[in-house]
Amino acid sequence: MIGKKLEKAFNDQIREEYFSSYLYLSMSAWFESQQLQGMAKWMRKQAEEEMGHALRFFDQILARGGTVKLAALDQPPQKWASPTAAFQAALDHERHISGCINKLVDLAITEKDHAGVEFLNWFVKEQVEEEASVEPIVHHLKANVGSPGVLYHMDHQLGKRGGD
Repeated sequence: MIGKKLEKAFNDQIREEYFSSYLYLSMSAWFESQQLQGMAKWMRKQAEEEMGHALRFFDQILARGGTVKLAALDQPPQKWASPTAAFQAALDHERHISGCINKLVDLAITEKDHAGVEFLNWFVKEQVEEEASVEPIVHHLKANVGSPGVLYHMDHQLGKRGGD
């Protein structure tokens, strides 16, 4: 049985994960409008992955006898100043989510919820991967500002992202 504090926190995290999906879907639409289909595809895959994260929390709450309570989502931004700004926003958001996961682990430890800690360990590792996947993109975009050839090469490369 999941405790009420952790149940509420997991429900809050479902909202965070769905917002992540919503944010990346908005970024995907913006990249499409900029004719950067590779980056749009990368963000769409990211949106799908985030929805999967939300469903992990959803299933965990139910498996442990809790109640899922879905909350309304805020509207994500619709445009960014540049591809670099969009990917920087994605990196900043992943860092925010990492902080959320760390707080959940702290709460699970405080609540002596060993099943919760075990469940959250997957997310701790996942967040390291999430940040590590975006950081080099931001670095390369920043290092090559004003170089359209590099931008279009990166767009092509990012479009090769598979089904993660």
